[in-house]
Amino acid sequence: MPNLKDLKVRIDSVKSTRKITSAMKMVAAAKLRRAQEQAEASRPYAQRMERMLGSLAAAAAGQAGAPKLLAGSGSDETHLIVVATADRGLCGGFNTSIVREARRTANALLEQGKTVKFICVGRKGRDQLRRDFGERIIDTVEDIARPSLSFDKAAAIGERVVAMFEAGEFDVCTMFYAEFRSAISQIVTPQQLIPFAAPAKAENGNGDESSADNGADEGDGNDALNGAVYEYEPGEEEILTALLPTNISIQIFKALLENAASEHGARMTAMDNATRNAGEMINSLTLVYNRTRQAAITGELIEIISAKEAM
Repeated sequence: MPNLKDLKVRIDSVKSTRKITSAMKMVAAAKLRRAQEQAEASRPYAQRMERMLGSLAAAAAGQAGAPKLLAGSGSDETHLIVVATADRGLCGGFNTSIVREARRTANALLEQGKTVKFICVGRKGRDQLRRDFGERIIDTVEDIARPSLSFDKAAAIGERVVAMFEAGEFDVCTMFYAEFRSAISQIVTPQQLIPFAAPAKAENGNGDESSADNGADEGDGNDALNGAVYEYEPGEEEILTALLPTNISIQIFKALLENAASEHGARMTAMDNATRNAGEMINSLTLVYNRTRQAAITGELIEIISAKEAM
């Protein structure tokens, strides 16, 4: 049984830890609000960009002059996986869940005889993937959110990915990130960036999922499925050539904003749980301390009474 001094030291240690986790919870809660607002503000633009490009892509698909970012390289032998995680831990299973899905996809591709490469956005993703795929990690982007996450930083990643594709270094690019739903719910989401894939579903402003066609129909009533005919100036191919690289940067920026909000939400939840657990541990240790102290006092009294009776 531990002595009173050991119990006292342990109680003080847990109290100090509780102060730290409580402070981290409040910091994460303060950062979460702003990050959530930024993530929600980025969704409409990114979704409508995908819808518009999807409409253009449907018209240009199969044509001889279709942009390479739309038509692809004609092969799917080499896959580039962009894994977006955090640079810091103490956020529950946030980083692990993203890496788990990326690892599962990579292993499935390798079993099919494909070549897999990684770009890690965030140190935690690199650290977890390095053991199994160290030689396949071609680049790591760190501290992208310091001092703040900007579109220029996301555009730099997008330009790097496009340059690699044009150089023939891969055929398919997929990004893994966590879509923010709430402080206790983050959904790991894979998104194919190259070649462009029109979204099957999109979220409306209220966070409900609906089909992209229905969303466009409710938005303006001019969807091509309802008989509307669009004329583009310049043509579809020229517009796609100009907008497809920009769309990649926009989708990466949206994913990073979603990741930032998810990270703060996961950290706030994890620190809240840690603070509660520390409180329960303090109560349990205090109970043991009091019982041990009472037993020691009772033992001393028995010794004094026994000594008196012996005299």
